[in-house]
Amino acid sequence: MLELYVGNKNYSSWSMRPWVLLRQAGIPFREVMVRFDSFDGESAFKRTIAAISPVGRVPVLVDDGLPVWDTLAIAEYLAERFPERQLWPADPPRRAHARSICAEIHSGFSDLRSHCPMNIEASLPEAGAVVWRDQAGVRADVARIVSMWTGLLDQHGGPMLFGEFSIADAFYAPVCMRLRTYALPVPPAVSAYVQRVSELPGVAAWIQDALAEQDFVAFDEPYRARR
Repeated sequence: MLELYVGNKNYSSWSMRPWVLLRQAGIPFREVMVRFDSFDGESAFKRTIAAISPVGRVPVLVDDGLPVWDTLAIAEYLAERFPERQLWPADPPRRAHARSICAEIHSGFSDLRSHCPMNIEASLPEAGAVVWRDQAGVRADVARIVSMWTGLLDQHGGPMLFGEFSIADAFYAPVCMRLRTYALPVPPAVSAYVQRVSELPGVAAWIQDALAEQDFVAFDEPYRARR
């Protein structure tokens, strides 16, 4: 059976993507949780992950002893391994577009990532308001997301970005979590998409597990001294 190594579900946006993809697509896998303690070389987290991946980060997918790391590589591997699940859109132009926006979230939106780290359990509208006021880069990132999502939803008719659920929706699920946590201002069509994503069975299961963790990792919570 496939094994997926993930970090804390409350914080680990990178882990969320392949976990939601597997769960939502109905692909059986075994979860291996490696909780964050610290990211220095001697931490339990680093020692555990370094034993299976040369980069020492989550997520890592292991298939019959083969480790696959990096979320894009994992998504492509799963699409090839399970073609019947149609994880990418079937139409070639749509597929190319979906790959492009997944690469965009994979390498971009650095201001949103750094100023609004994923924290599913938290409700931080006050912090979000300060970030929105002070960080032009966050406003630019959200404007790009709004433009992207509204264009795709209008073009393909929803309910997901390319009509049916695909890798693209799994990749942007952590962005939905950030928009919720920090109450960043978005138009109604985007809010409705965020709600639909949150209600997907795979995403809802991840959220439920995140809320049950009850961990507090200080370096992942810059806006709170404690929970």
